[in-house]
Amino acid sequence: MITEIAPAPERAAPGPARPRGARRAWDEVPRWHIYLPLSVYLLFTLIPFYWILLFALRPAGSTSLVPWPMTSDHFEKVWTERSFGLYFQNSVLVGVATLVLTTVVALAGGYALARFDFRLKRGFMLALLCSQFVPGALLLVPLFQIFAELSMINSLGSVVIAETVFQLPLSMILISGFIKNVPPSLEEAAWVDGCSRFSAFRIVVLPLLRPGLIAVGSFAFVHAWNHFLFALMFLSDQSKQTIPVGLNTLMSSDSVDLGALAAGGIVAAVPVVIVFAFIQKWLITGFSAGAVKG
Repeated sequence: MITEIAPAPERAAPGPARPRGARRAWDEVPRWHIYLPLSVYLLFTLIPFYWILLFALRPAGSTSLVPWPMTSDHFEKVWTERSFGLYFQNSVLVGVATLVLTTVVALAGGYALARFDFRLKRGFMLALLCSQFVPGALLLVPLFQIFAELSMINSLGSVVIAETVFQLPLSMILISGFIKNVPPSLEEAAWVDGCSRFSAFRIVVLPLLRPGLIAVGSFAFVHAWNHFLFALMFLSDQSKQTIPVGLNTLMSSDSVDLGALAAGGIVAAVPVVIVFAFIQKWLITGFSAGAVKG
């Protein structure tokens, strides 16, 4: 018995082959057109940091462009003689307290904005946005009067409250955007299983907000760490000053101790750099998630 073999299906004619030497448009750009501007920008960015390290590490009176021999005299001077150890402690207390207070209040307000509909909601959101155009200097007089009535002048608590008030509008807007990205059906499923609204939020929603909370908290911490105006106006006792005000004390009308100022700037910058080095992945993810909705 002879079995007839079916012919193989015809293959579609291949398209025109791409020439071996053909390249895409951006591949034809010479490499130096890309690396040269980036190198110039990198050099422009790193020179100020190198200049600060140079003044902080070279001996006083030296004019060398290389910090050799290195010295730690400037760091010892600002840490002990200029009380930067105490300033550092005060800045940590203000930054951490602002971080916690801002995150907790913004989390509650952001959840209300994301999950509830109420009258004048759009007007409230517009007011939050418009508050970002108000300079912090305009808040000094009313806040100072309020803190004076509450006997909170010359207290770290006054700076923490002022920083929190200044950070809350943007933090609430960002948190509401993060919560809107969490489907409400997840909470509803938890309600069906017997959870209360608060339990469902704590068990289901809160773990999903970790990138957003890190982004908002780090933003509040860095702003409180670097802010100069509130600490200068509300704190009169030198033992309660923060690092930005401490840096200002290194400059006088007669002279400026460049070595001590550079060392103090490094002391002020290193903690923030370390924090961002560890949380940069969460920070980028958080701000990207908050920008999708809201």
